[in-house]
Amino acid sequence: MGVDNFVNWLRDAASTFHDNAAYLTELDAAIGDADHGINMDRGFRAIVEVLDGTAFGSVDELMKKAGMTLVSKVGGASGPLYGTFFLRFGTALAGAELTPATIGEAFTAGVGGILQRGKPELGDKTMYDAWAPALDAYDAAVAGGSDLAGAVTAAAEAAAKGRDATVPLVARKGRASYLGERSAGHQDPGATSTTLLLESAARTLP
Repeated sequence: MGVDNFVNWLRDAASTFHDNAAYLTELDAAIGDADHGINMDRGFRAIVEVLDGTAFGSVDELMKKAGMTLVSKVGGASGPLYGTFFLRFGTALAGAELTPATIGEAFTAGVGGILQRGKPELGDKTMYDAWAPALDAYDAAVAGGSDLAGAVTAAAEAAAKGRDATVPLVARKGRASYLGERSAGHQDPGATSTTLLLESAARTLP
C-alpha cells in the first residue's frame, strides 16, 4: 500500500461526487442551500486537476494538499469541514507505516478536525451522524483482527446506517436547523456525502 492507493481513492471519490452531484443537491434543496452536490463536485474536480499535474512522494503530502484544495475551492460548510478532515488525516499519517491501525488513527484525527470546526453532536442531523458509527465500526473491525478491506467496508456500512437514521431527526445544526420540525423526514446531505466517500474508500484503498 502506498500513495497510489490514496490517489485512486481521491479520483474515485471525484467520479462518485460528480455522478451524485444532482442527488446531493436535491437532498440539500430540501433542508439547506441546494449547493452541496455542486460544491462537492467542484472541490473534487479541483483535486483531480492537482493530481493530474503533481506527483506526491508521501500520503501525508497528498492528503494535506487535497484538504487545502477543498478549503480554497469550496464554499459553504463542506469545504472547510472536508478540507479539515483531509488535512488532519494527512498529518496523522506523516512518517507512519500504513497499517489498518494507523489509517484508523488518521480517520479519527480527520473526524476530530470536523468536530473542532463544526462542533456537531450525535443526533444533530449532520455528517457526524455517519462518521461516528463509521469510526466505531472501523475500530471494532481492526480490534477483531480485520484487514484494511474489512475495516473500511465495515465503516462504510455503518455510515450508511447512520445516514439513513438522519431521516427522522430534527436538525440542530446549520441551515437545516432553521426549519425546526420541518427538517424531519429528510436525509441529511452531509451524512450522505460522508457515506459516499467511505464507500469509495472501501472500493479503492485496500
